Amino acid sequence: MKMKIFVPRDATAVAVGADEVVAAFEQIAEKRGLPIEIVRTGSRGLHWLEPMVEVATLKGRVAYGPVSSEDVASVFESMASNGPHALRLGVADEIPWLKRQTRLTFARCGVIDPRSLEDYRAHGGYKGFERALSLGPDAILAEVTASGLRGRGGAGFPTGIKWKTVQQAKADRKFIVCNADEGDSGTFADRMIMEGDPFLVIEGMTTSGITVGATKGYIYIRSEYPHAVAAMNAAISAARRGGYLGDRIGGSTHSFDMEVRVGAGAYVCGEETSLLESLEGRRGLVRAKPPLPAHHGLFGKPTVINNVLSFAAIPFILAEGAKAYADFGMGRSRGTMPIQLAGNIRQGGLFETAFGVTLGELVDDIGGGTFTGRPVRAVQVGGPLGAYFPRALFDTPFDYEAFAARDGLIGHGGIVVFDDSVDMRKQARFAMEFCAVESCGKCTPCRIGSTRGVETIEKIINGERVAENLALVEDLCNTMKFGSLCALGGFTPYPVLSALKHFREDFVPAPTTLQAAE
Repeated sequence: MKMKIFVPRDATAVAVGADEVVAAFEQIAEKRGLPIEIVRTGSRGLHWLEPMVEVATLKGRVAYGPVSSEDVASVFESMASNGPHALRLGVADEIPWLKRQTRLTFARCGVIDPRSLEDYRAHGGYKGFERALSLGPDAILAEVTASGLRGRGGAGFPTGIKWKTVQQAKADRKFIVCNADEGDSGTFADRMIMEGDPFLVIEGMTTSGITVGATKGYIYIRSEYPHAVAAMNAAISAARRGGYLGDRIGGSTHSFDMEVRVGAGAYVCGEETSLLESLEGRRGLVRAKPPLPAHHGLFGKPTVINNVLSFAAIPFILAEGAKAYADFGMGRSRGTMPIQLAGNIRQGGLFETAFGVTLGELVDDIGGGTFTGRPVRAVQVGGPLGAYFPRALFDTPFDYEAFAARDGLIGHGGIVVFDDSVDMRKQARFAMEFCAVESCGKCTPCRIGSTRGVETIEKIINGERVAENLALVEDLCNTMKFGSLCALGGFTPYPVLSALKHFREDFVPAPTTLQAAE
């Protein structure tokens, strides 16, 4: 009987030796004359265990990890005999870290061959699309709206409202654009889904096209994601061969096709209007709004722009119904969120769960605390523009409104952990420097304010007129927050002001012994 082994092709696993592990398995199987089949999957998201290798058994797929090429010989023996091994993790679906998740979007990631349309369909793929064809545009829109899905790129705007605006717009042509320019620090969910389940994104975009009357889609991927670009291109070709892209998709009267466009590395092109400028072949500069892209978007036509995770949620909503999705979550934050744990953390990776889990649970329980073993001092949620939260705020539920009430944002769901050795003055300086480097330069508050912010925080670090310069930094932040054209300049104050508010002791020098006595 041929042994079936699953090894991730995900960039995280490849970076730590997955390709070498595959070569070692092939060599040992050839040497022993044993037939094996190796399936290259995506990652299940347990990044501290990558490469995590699995073997098919009668009891399910048994996982081993982290496996190096030097471990392959002994792991192969364990697989062949179903015997014990130090790296054996048991049946993959029973691993506690996976079992406690609610995987709606990432259900197939790490399970299927992402290049195989047949494997995708065998695991429920295109079930939502087929129901969508039977429902028609208006009923699809009603389902998406009732699900409570909000944009997963960070803004949290209701997806149903955006789609309805484009659907009602009058134009000879409309477009669907998927924003895969995932540039936030500590985020990798978009990359993982594109590398591990790319047909899911295609299905979501195609459904959106049917809903609003668009016939062409573009997925804009950052240039730093070559594995994702290759995976999406392979899946698009397979979907086209299978009749799910092109004319009369799925045997219907609808037509929809799509292609990949690769960005040039500008963080600001994660902002939707800058992305559109780049797609049209121009420098990525922010557009003033209105008009909104839903009315006047790509090539001046009505355009749906959603994040990868937003489109990836659509197939489940259509397949299982809006209520099945909306039953998860809290308040206005419905469904699940793929949360990405990174930084100084023991168990980093992707954890998909319903909105409502607290920040403390995510960091201390699910993430296992810091990798260094030192106390957690600060957590940045929402990428480089997100606020720094101290342990005193770890009771905050992972929810759009709950974070906003505490001057934070959940953004794209990235969490970066820092231990007690972090210097928050340097983190505040980094936020301003990041904005200065990545600014498109179109508006003065962002372009000039961030540069002056770097200079002023450096003066604070050097002990120059600290009180005066702290007041200047706060004034700069308010100018940037309310005067910038887009979220880059508008949100940079979040990390800076939160560092000043919650970690003031790092900015204000301690009084000398003489001052204390006085």
